[in-house]
This record gives sequence, C-alpha cells and structure tokens, in this order.
Amino acid sequence: MATFTYTARTKAGERVASTLEATDRRAALLALDRLGLIPVSVSERGAGRTAPAARARHLSWHGRQEKMSTRDVLVFTVEMSDLLASGMTVGRALNCLAGRKTGKAGDRIIAAVRDEIVRGSSLSDALAMHPATFSGLYVSMVRAGEASGAMHEVLRRLVEHYERVQEVREKVLMALVYPLIVLVLGAATLLFSLVYVVPKFKIIFEQLGETLPLPTRILITGSSWFARYGWAGILGLVLVGVVLNRAVRTRRGRLWWDGLLLRVPLVRGVLAAGIFANLARTLATLLSNGVPVLQALGIVERTVGNRVIGNEIRNARERVTDGTTISAPLAAGRIIPKIMTDMLAVGEQTGDVSGALGHIARRYENELDRNVKIFTTALEPILIVVVAVLVGFVAISILMAVFNLTNGLNV
Repeated sequence: MATFTYTARTKAGERVASTLEATDRRAALLALDRLGLIPVSVSERGAGRTAPAARARHLSWHGRQEKMSTRDVLVFTVEMSDLLASGMTVGRALNCLAGRKTGKAGDRIIAAVRDEIVRGSSLSDALAMHPATFSGLYVSMVRAGEASGAMHEVLRRLVEHYERVQEVREKVLMALVYPLIVLVLGAATLLFSLVYVVPKFKIIFEQLGETLPLPTRILITGSSWFARYGWAGILGLVLVGVVLNRAVRTRRGRLWWDGLLLRVPLVRGVLAAGIFANLARTLATLLSNGVPVLQALGIVERTVGNRVIGNEIRNARERVTDGTTISAPLAAGRIIPKIMTDMLAVGEQTGDVSGALGHIARRYENELDRNVKIFTTALEPILIVVVAVLVGFVAISILMAVFNLTNGLNV
C-alpha cells in the first residue's frame, strides 16, 4: 500500500487536506469518491512524477501539438459543466467524455487530461499541458474554480464568455465577406477581358490598319504585356505576399502591422471596437472569478489580439502599484480610450469593477455593430466604383476604337 496526500472539497465547498492509503492513484481517487469528496490534487508521498511537458509531447504531430477547434472546446466546456453540476467528480466526468469516439483530436486530448487527473494533477494543471487548445484565460478560470469550489459555475461563465467573443469575431468577418466578393468578381472580370476579349479585338484592329485612340493602345499594350509576363507578375505578387507575411510574423513587423490597422480609416473603427469589447469582457470574466488583477492583466495582454494594445496593457500592468486600481495606469497611456478608463474608475470607486467592465464591453459591442454598418455602407460603393472604372475603361477603350474604325469606313 502507498500513502497519498490529497486536497479535496466537500459537496458544500469546504476544503479538506489529508492522507490516505491505496494501491495506486486510481484506487485513491475511487476512495475519495466513496467519501463524497471532489479531488483537487492527489499525489503519492515521496514519488516522482513524469514531467508534464514530456507527457504533452506524446500528443504532437510532426512537432506540433494537437488542437481542438473552438467549437469543440465550447462543447466540451458545456458538457463538463453539466456533468459537474449533476454531482460527478472531475475524474468521472472526464472519463465519461473520453469514452466517446468521434475520431477527432479532442478524443486524445480529453483522454490525456483524464489520465493526468488520475496521476494526481489538478484539472487546471492538466489543461495547461495543452496550451494550443486551452488558453491562459481558460486555465486561470479553472484554477479559480478549483479554489472557490464552484467549478461548474466557472465553466458556465467560460462558455458565455467565449460565445460572446466568437460573436464579435463573426460580426467582423461577415463585414468583410461582401467587399471580398466584389473584389474577386471584379478582378476575375478584368482578367477575362485582358486574356480573352482584348486579344480578339486586337486581331481585328490590326487587320483594318487604322490608327487607334490612346486608351485603346494602352489597353492593348497592357493585354500583350499580361499575356507575355503575367505569370511573372503573379509570381512577384506571391513572393511579395510571402515576404510580407514573414515580416509581419516578426515582433517588429507585427507591431508595425497592428499599429497600421489602428490608423486605416473605416477599418480602425471596426477593429478597435472589437478589441476593446474583447478586452473588457475578458478582464471582467477573470476578475469576477477571483483571478488577481496583475495576473488578469497578463492574460489579457496575451489574448487581446493586437500587439500595440497588448504593449499598452503590459505598461499599465507595470504601473499598477496597489494591485487593485487599474484605471489610472491604463489612462496614463495614449491608446486606451478615455471613456473606457473613466467608466472603469467609476467602477473602482463603487467597488464593482466587474460590473463596470461589463458595461464597457456592452458599449463597445454596440459601437462595433454601428461601425460594421458604417464600414459596409461606405466600402460597398467605393469598391463598386473602383471595379466599374476598371471594367468601364476596358469597355470604353474598345468602343472608342470601334467608333473610330466605323467613321473611317464611312468616309
């Protein structure tokens, strides 16, 4: 028999720490289950443990860790919350979910988390072994749930948070769908004209031998160049795209790109509203679940999605002195809007920072809706005019040549 040290909670949420004897960890967990305790951590006294990073490498593919989709994580979180609310222990709930065979990466990840729980790890530590699937926000919230004894409530709040964040992202993406369709169709029409239509008219114009108008000569020259060197132009654009993509992936390149997006007209309104809504919602979720302010700001810095704003949050985190007041450090920079820091300061004065952050999140979500409408309303006619000018130039150039030749034949 081995001796195990455990930390657990009763159904009422009281913390219990003691030891018990069992043949292995699985038997120790079953013994705790029979006692009606919810295990937080179970470890064998004096026994070493396999490094979590080494165990996590078993779930990698060509050096890349397997990952669950956002939708699968949401489903997993909902089901875990329901199972824990019904009275199941964490180990039994994970064992129930791991028994499903969907053929996805989630099967192996959930099974690995369950096995780590059996070895004596806490749920937060087991989830932290899979950073590609479970973010720092997720792990910190679960750790707060373990400390408070209300795990299913924390998981339910996580579901609500991620659903709101996903909704904001979908609004931004939907705003870009129609402009992209217009651009693609316009480019396809222009290429078809240059490759197929213009060369046929070129043969006719050369046979008639008339002097062509300037726009028509420009069009024919452009069509001939594209027919000969179009592949080189496309290859050049691809290479430029690859180089820019790699440059943006660097620290300085990402900082430059994120700063540029915050200055581009139309785009900055949509992007900034989405970022600030996500920032406020994430910070409110963390603080309302007992995550310390400095740790919460660190998580927000990594999940905000914009390097410029992330740097501003890091600077604010370094300015925080008392560990509670964050409105003044955020206001000391020039990136966070004043109305946001003012509303946050009111929440600090009333003692309801999470509530103030919730109001801020809703305000920026409403602003996001308005900015998306403005973006689509302004961008659609701009793109239509650009496409119409390009396609119209092709049509007018050909028509001018036709009219010129017709007048010459009449004479």
